Amino acid sequence: MRHASILAPILGALWAYIGCVTVAVVMSFSTGEAFRPGFLVTLAFGAALGFIALQVRRPAVLVPVVAVVSFLLSALGFGALVIGDGVSTGAEIVAAILMGVTIGAGLALILAELPSGAINRHEAEDAIIRFLTGFGYIFFTAIVLIPFYVMVMTSLKSQSALLQNPLDFSLDFSKGSDLFRSYFELFGQFNFGSYLWTSFVVSVLTVLITLAFSIPGAYAVARLRFQGRAAFSRSILLIYMVPMIVLALPIYIAFSITGLRNTLIGIVLIYPVTTIPVALYMLQGYFRGLPAEVEEAGLMDGLNRLQVIWKITLPLALPALASVSLYVFMIAWNEFLLAFMLLDDPSKFTLTRGVAMLNSSEIPREHLMAGAVIATVPVMALFLGLERFMTKGLTAGSVKG
Repeated sequence: MRHASILAPILGALWAYIGCVTVAVVMSFSTGEAFRPGFLVTLAFGAALGFIALQVRRPAVLVPVVAVVSFLLSALGFGALVIGDGVSTGAEIVAAILMGVTIGAGLALILAELPSGAINRHEAEDAIIRFLTGFGYIFFTAIVLIPFYVMVMTSLKSQSALLQNPLDFSLDFSKGSDLFRSYFELFGQFNFGSYLWTSFVVSVLTVLITLAFSIPGAYAVARLRFQGRAAFSRSILLIYMVPMIVLALPIYIAFSITGLRNTLIGIVLIYPVTTIPVALYMLQGYFRGLPAEVEEAGLMDGLNRLQVIWKITLPLALPALASVSLYVFMIAWNEFLLAFMLLDDPSKFTLTRGVAMLNSSEIPREHLMAGAVIATVPVMALFLGLERFMTKGLTAGSVKG
């Protein structure tokens, strides 16, 4: 048997430190001022809160209590959140509120179902799992959002501001539209509108070529019987065992000899080579999951094999086709190595090649970050908008029936 009065302070101390680090990072990045967690004070503060939260489990009570106590302790110089000199009172209040929400509400949820007295193993594990779940949400959200946030904020700052304090990611909104000066210059002086259009056209053509080859190939592997079918099915993804950097020199030489280097036709020809195998692999699994009886009924009604594929199989496979198309589009949109190796003419650059051009000491750093934002946002918005179709297409062929 275990006792909640021992587990609750331990979880409270750990959660308080996690929450304090989270608030310190958020406040530092958003205001550009100095915030950092105090290690020993935070652990002691969290242990006391854990014991209190075991008695009072309502977030409506814990949140204001934690916020007020955090503000008062910080004002006295003994706070869990160490605040630097010159930080405004408004920022201190916001930090205290965030401490209350993050730590107070978090502890209330973690300890919500934990009995006050003796507890068994399952009750202790449930509380620990809730703690680890909360930590996982914070950790993975941070590693996803922080790089993107830094990239966006850097793109909106001036070169002088970056040189003065590279770690200050706050914005001066009094500048108005001048905040977006880097973006205006990229489209006005660096031809990024053309790069966007080129990447879009190349990606769409890559999707169409990939589907044109992978649909009949995947259908043949899934439905037809021919010699070497099993070996071909198992070897589809073998191309990914060879690093692209190994193939870079042969591709460069071959394209130079044939005159395809520095042409968009060459890019459109080579991109599907990297996407067709994965499309074949994804589609063959889906085609195997489709009921063969429907296709056999079409054959008995007088349709030939191509008509069966066009009129029966493809309509049923639309979720898989959508997910494969989205996946291939993202691969082509983000591809860099081949574009960097084969394209030298700025008028034919794809977006990733154009962003790489900005990585120069002669070009301000905020322009590079703005280019990265322009390359990231369209495909990210496309993925988030169609993610449910991609998930449905990837899982629909996993179960037969």
